[in-house]
Amino acid sequence: MDKRRFGLIGFPLSHSFSAGYFAEKFNNENILDAQYDAFELKDINEVESIFSLENIQGINVTIPYKEAIIPYLDELSQEAKEIGAVNTVLIENHKKIGFNTDAFGFKKSLQEFILIEDYQALILGTGGASKAVQYVFKDLGIAYTLVSRNSDFLTYEEIDESVIKTHNLIVNTTPLGMSPNINHCPNIPYQYLSSNHYLLDLIYNPEKTLFLTKGEEKGAHILNGLPMLVNQAEKAWNIWNKQ
Repeated sequence: MDKRRFGLIGFPLSHSFSAGYFAEKFNNENILDAQYDAFELKDINEVESIFSLENIQGINVTIPYKEAIIPYLDELSQEAKEIGAVNTVLIENHKKIGFNTDAFGFKKSLQEFILIEDYQALILGTGGASKAVQYVFKDLGIAYTLVSRNSDFLTYEEIDESVIKTHNLIVNTTPLGMSPNINHCPNIPYQYLSSNHYLLDLIYNPEKTLFLTKGEEKGAHILNGLPMLVNQAEKAWNIWNKQ
C-alpha cells in the first residue's frame, strides 16, 4: 500500500515536535496509510523538491519559513491571507493551499489558560508566529504592543517598570530560550512581574524556558507552547483529511 505522505519543513529541525506527535498519533489511532517526515531545508527554494514527492498531501511549516513559503503556494485561506503567515499546506490535484492553524492553536490554549477580560498584552517578536498571535488578539479585542529589536516598534530597552505594570499578559513569540540555547531569554525587566501577570511562551522545548522560570519566580502564571502545538497539529490533520 502506498502511504499518504505528510511532513514538516523548517531549519533547524533537531527538536521537531510534529514528527514525534504524528508518529504517536498514527500508532495510537491505527492510521496505517500515512507517514510523517521531517524535511530540514537550508533554503526555502528546496521546498519544490518536497512538493514533487510521490503521494505528498500536506506539510507543516515552521521557523524560519512561515512567511517565505507564501510565494510557492497557489492559494491562501482567508485567515492565512490576513495573518500573512502559513504553517500548514494542503496539496491536492497539484494545487498547494496555505492555511494558518497557529491562530486556532493559540486562541484555544489562551482561552484555557486565562479568562479573557481586561488584558493589555505585550507581544515579544514580530515574525510569523507573532502575526498569528496578533490576529487572535484583534479577534478577541485584546489591546497589544509589539516589542522588537527593530526601532519601528517598542524596543526591549524601552520596557521599564510602567510598561510591565500596565501589560499583564506577555507572550514570547521569539525563539529565545529554545533548546539547545536554554540559557537565553527575552531581555525584559523581570523584577517588575507579579502574580497579576500571565506569561505565555510559544516554545515547548524546554518545557519551562528561562522566560517562564523568571516569571514564575515572581508569582506570574505561566504556560508553554505545548497546548498550542497540539491544537494546531490536530487542526492541520483535519484540513488534510477535509474534516
